[in-house]
Amino acid sequence: MRNRTFWVLAFFGLSIASALAQTGGQRDFSRLNFNVGGGLGIGRGDVGSFVGNSYFGVAGAGMNFSRLFGFNAEYMYYDLGIRPSVSQPQGLQDTTGSLNAISLNGIVRPPLHWGRLGLYGIFGVGFYRRSVTSSTGDVSNAFCQPSWVWWDIQCDFRGRALPGQKLGSFSKDAGGYNYGGGLTYRLRRFHDAKLYVEYRYHKAYHSDVQTIVWPLTVGLRW
Repeated sequence: MRNRTFWVLAFFGLSIASALAQTGGQRDFSRLNFNVGGGLGIGRGDVGSFVGNSYFGVAGAGMNFSRLFGFNAEYMYYDLGIRPSVSQPQGLQDTTGSLNAISLNGIVRPPLHWGRLGLYGIFGVGFYRRSVTSSTGDVSNAFCQPSWVWWDIQCDFRGRALPGQKLGSFSKDAGGYNYGGGLTYRLRRFHDAKLYVEYRYHKAYHSDVQTIVWPLTVGLRW
């Protein structure tokens, strides 16, 4: 994790240096950038086991240092509704879940274009809150189930939940990172918006189990 953080910080440093090195004159790029989109997320690890594939939405805004480099702050809401084939046999009732993420990302746009097509890379660090709710209630002395790890249920040596624990509302925070890239197609409308298709890898280091999702996004960038 320390190595990844170092490279992200190094990227921001190079981006700022590039911006400061630019000569005066009128810019040939937009100073601000925005994006909004959504799509299908592929769950990995425990997310894949408990939720499977799910839907999400994302929105972001930031600044461009040059035509090649920029950054943005981005919010992502990712649905973590546990699928019935998991919740029913594992004693979960009226279960909901979500992952809320805020990330700071660097954006690199190679000077490669094919007509109105372009590409970019993106990576950064973020804050991730995983939240789950259930109306199951008290689970004292019940046999522990795999999905209960998201409620931080503690078990004894026999595999039974310790007394006084329940499945209700529970949230856990963690830091993490993301990386990915996408293709853009410049439109001749919506203020020169670009349609984009993007793949990202997100990993959050929650203290119980890591939370890993692969969002596949379709949306608009400006």
